[in-house]
Amino acid sequence: MNEPAAPTGPDAPTASPADNGEHAELERQGAKAAVRGEASAANPMCAPINQPDATGESQQRWSARRDAWEHGYRAQQSSMAPTPPQATPERGPDPALFGVTRVLTFQGNRGLSGASGFFFEREDRLFLVTSRHVLFDAPSRHTPDRIEIEIHTDPRDLTRLSTLSMLLHRDGVAVWHQARDSGGDIDVAVLEIDRSALPQSSVLQAFGPADLSVGFDLFEVGDRLAIPGFPLGFFDTVHHLPVVRQASIASCYGVRFQGQGFFLTDARMHRGSSGSPVLARMDAAPGTGRPRWCLLGVHSSRMDMATRDETQDESLGLNCAWYADILMTLTAGRG
Repeated sequence: MNEPAAPTGPDAPTASPADNGEHAELERQGAKAAVRGEASAANPMCAPINQPDATGESQQRWSARRDAWEHGYRAQQSSMAPTPPQATPERGPDPALFGVTRVLTFQGNRGLSGASGFFFEREDRLFLVTSRHVLFDAPSRHTPDRIEIEIHTDPRDLTRLSTLSMLLHRDGVAVWHQARDSGGDIDVAVLEIDRSALPQSSVLQAFGPADLSVGFDLFEVGDRLAIPGFPLGFFDTVHHLPVVRQASIASCYGVRFQGQGFFLTDARMHRGSSGSPVLARMDAAPGTGRPRWCLLGVHSSRMDMATRDETQDESLGLNCAWYADILMTLTAGRG
């Protein structure tokens, strides 16, 4: 909400030049109180601690300060026309729930692992985003050849869904894409989804470029986050919806932690959450009746100390989240 401007006009209270700045600030505070819906009795100058008997100032100076606050309050009230009641908009699908899917990996018909992923839409192309190690991980010899994801098909009956199987290689070449930067491999991968393979009635709410952060200065250490996913394969098995972990930013946002393309989050995470979107809640999207999310990162793995004594020290409870702007590189210029 924009800060209300200090009122001006012929009825504005007079003050000596030395007091002009203080009176202008009192007017602004009065205007803010009106915006918040506070009563005029909230004028701080009427509090006993600010009256002449307590401060020793003259009655005239105190009256001018009191009147400055009241003038700001009244001016703001008069500018606030009553807003007619509006119908509550119908809530659309929340991408924190309907943009996130469980990712099952297979080698032939043999199931290998379960993880998390989310949908990202750029222009007319649709992608599945997950952690790169979900699709291939050399150290653990994890080499699936296909994955399965689930997509809801009825917005009113969430028990109805369709399973989409996607191959990870074509003619011996991986069809998914990953990236590298100056810090090395980035643990994020995207796989383009053939829209013709989707059920016609699919209930899918993808994230997109507009959901990415427009500036690193918008978020700070300690800001709250949400990480929806499927930890240890746990989820609502009736409605096939993810669960959401609460988290916070745990390292300087916008700075590459230890030179890598990720920042840290503080959250209780488990295996199966790899590939989850890391989201910051924003103001409600106009006309949707649901919150708007800012996509900050892609959850990858837990961060711990190799020297930690497991008998004496608890896990750090910190996690790596790769900056989501890498998605603009991974989804660009490929047919």
